[in-house]
Amino acid sequence: MEGLGPIRVSKKDSEDGQPLSPMARIFHQPYGDVYTMTIMGFNTPINHLVFKASLRHSLLKHPRFSCLPVLENGGEMRWVKTEVNLDNHVRVPVVDPNMESPDKFVEDYASNLSKTTITKSIPLWDVHLLNVKTSEAESTGIFRIHHSLGDGISLMSLLLSCSRKASDPEALPTIPTIKRRNPRNSGGLTSWQFLLKLWWLVLLCWNTIVDVLILLGTIFFLEDTKTPLKGTLPLGLAQRRFVHRTISLDDVKLVKNAMGTTINDVMAAITQAGLSSYLNRKYGDDKTYNKGAEKNNNNLPNNIRLRAALAVNIRPSAGIQAFDDMMRKDNKARWGNHIGCVLFPFTIALREDPLDYIRVAKVTGDRKKSTLEAKFTYSMVKFSPKCFTNKISSFPNRITLWFSNVPGPVEEISYFGHTVAFIALSAYGQPNALVIHVVSYANKMKIALSVDENIISDPHQLCDDLQNSLDLMKNAVITNQRTDPKLYTTG
Repeated sequence: MEGLGPIRVSKKDSEDGQPLSPMARIFHQPYGDVYTMTIMGFNTPINHLVFKASLRHSLLKHPRFSCLPVLENGGEMRWVKTEVNLDNHVRVPVVDPNMESPDKFVEDYASNLSKTTITKSIPLWDVHLLNVKTSEAESTGIFRIHHSLGDGISLMSLLLSCSRKASDPEALPTIPTIKRRNPRNSGGLTSWQFLLKLWWLVLLCWNTIVDVLILLGTIFFLEDTKTPLKGTLPLGLAQRRFVHRTISLDDVKLVKNAMGTTINDVMAAITQAGLSSYLNRKYGDDKTYNKGAEKNNNNLPNNIRLRAALAVNIRPSAGIQAFDDMMRKDNKARWGNHIGCVLFPFTIALREDPLDYIRVAKVTGDRKKSTLEAKFTYSMVKFSPKCFTNKISSFPNRITLWFSNVPGPVEEISYFGHTVAFIALSAYGQPNALVIHVVSYANKMKIALSVDENIISDPHQLCDDLQNSLDLMKNAVITNQRTDPKLYTTG
């Protein structure tokens, strides 16, 4: 296909015979058998013949997508190269073009995938091409990839390498960048700067000790409050429901600039506010939960402990990296599962000023930036996998949800010649009732929920609450800027 160059991986960078990393092995445990789901809407019907031909010259050139995880006699798992038959990986179901509810069909199709796994006799990925016109797209592609193949940063890098700018079919998409704070000072330090840096190091050590103790406590005994969002699921597959909602990235940036925070802070605040509204409604409907609540519109019990396991990229370079760079073995920002875990507490409360959610989220976010908790969890898995895996199985059941935020393409792209309407990321396999993924695409952001319907029966209502939370924050910013523009920053 014109404009789509093959992915090139040198022989020395091949994965054949390489052992699985400790983090990749975690995803082959019964409690961690996780699959990522990338749902992409396209503005045109899918030409499945072009799609398959393009996969052969792109995805199959990546070693992980043509290797099997094989368990050796000594108990070690290795990547072993195998021949790939694309017919085993690309599914094109015959669909009724005149169906009554195409959106529901696509949603049900993705949900049914969560009841199944990919046989271990082939590489652990497949693609489902649905030529069904929905309210958001002319067609939909669902990419199911086992998490042991790579984390969200790796998969987004691969997606961008297979894409081109919609405005220029010959040009690769712009790689989204994230500025990471750099405490280094090229010049000499003044006495005041030295004291500030010394204080920062003391604070970093203290925060890390506290966070590690809380993490260990959670692994052994510390559990979140039982709420309508929390459920203990059995090991193995439970059917999930995948729903997603598009919000305006410009609205998010408006709030971010006005409050002097980051996009991550705003998304955490939106989640915090949306979960608070959702739970308040649930507690009001079910009086069996309603203990300690006030006798007014606030139905929330006091002191709810609700935490998310937040996936954190621990590579030295922040953000998405160029695919060719990630595939080099001498590059520190390598392909794979280079993620740690941070326990992020959400304060569940109703607030008169919706901007208070952002203020609280910023304080929590700044606090979590001054800790080595994510690197500790990664190192714990890496250097003591046997003793850690015996205890980690109870960890997901003690928290409420998983949360991930991945930067996506900064402009509209085409994938194998098909212009992309939206990108939604999700996952299944975790023993939690709720998983939230956020990904940006051009001037939009997509919030995707993966829920267990036995516990969260109305995920679309939760999406409404999340979107309404952003609307309230945006309206509050606009109102306050009109009243007193000097109170808010503009950049």
